[in-house]
Amino acid sequence: MTERPPSSLAARDRVLWEGQLTTHRRLRLRGLLQVLPGAAWLVIFLVLPSVVLVALAFARNALYGQFEWAFSFENFTRMLGLSSAEAGDYLRIVWRSIWVGAMTTVLSIALAYPLAFFIARRPQRQRYLLLALVMVPFATNIVVRVYALMILFSKDLPPAKIASALGLVDPNTSLYPSAFAVYVGMISCYLPFAILPIYTNVEKLDWSLVEAAQDLYGGTWRVFRHAILPQTRPGLSAAVILTFIPSMGTFVITDLLSGAKYWLVGNLIQQQFGPGKNLPFGAALSVALMILTLVPLLLLRRRSKREVRP
Repeated sequence: MTERPPSSLAARDRVLWEGQLTTHRRLRLRGLLQVLPGAAWLVIFLVLPSVVLVALAFARNALYGQFEWAFSFENFTRMLGLSSAEAGDYLRIVWRSIWVGAMTTVLSIALAYPLAFFIARRPQRQRYLLLALVMVPFATNIVVRVYALMILFSKDLPPAKIASALGLVDPNTSLYPSAFAVYVGMISCYLPFAILPIYTNVEKLDWSLVEAAQDLYGGTWRVFRHAILPQTRPGLSAAVILTFIPSMGTFVITDLLSGAKYWLVGNLIQQQFGPGKNLPFGAALSVALMILTLVPLLLLRRRSKREVRP
């Protein structure tokens, strides 16, 4: 007696996966079990803290650093200057954070772009050595690096003496605390984050397109715009993200190199968390910082989709 062939639905539902005959349902279940640990990690350590932070932003501050779970826009109106005499200060700090983050990103990329080409055009052995030198700061805590800059900018070392000879600072005066020291500290700390993604694209650059553009009598700017820039744009986008976001939320660099006189949003948030502080207002500032950092990400993502679309 011959076996009855399976129904068309059952046969269509069976698939071959890693040499085993299985079904789509079992395959989806197996994939779910593999994704579940990573998803649980993201939910516990990213989603839930963010939800708590947003909820805390709408709470009310109480005495002695306590808070009440009462829905209120008081923290946001205070931040926007609608209910506090300090409003202008908060808005200035937010604007200064955007400005410092943007300038740090622009200056870091302006330095990282030629450095990435310089490293990529070196022989392989020199290239590895230069990349190792770029990554050395990652092995040092950011506080240690900032203290090293404080020593470098002291009045007894050559940078301060040269600036004094040029009339930029008064004699026997250190270069910090100052906005100049803050920018140097920001760029020195975040420059590696700009170099590495750009170098990744430059290393894979198709130089035949550059030669083709030159053969078509393209000038330097046209060759760069049509043959080099499009190939390095993904690295530039990653460099912008990796530089702008952390520079917006930093507080160690500005706190030490400005003598706590050149505050950014990160400094303001740091001052709100602790015994006797205003936790809901700190949470509202954190939500505002998240929005300020998410907007550039969404704009870059939208532009990338538009460029990929035929």
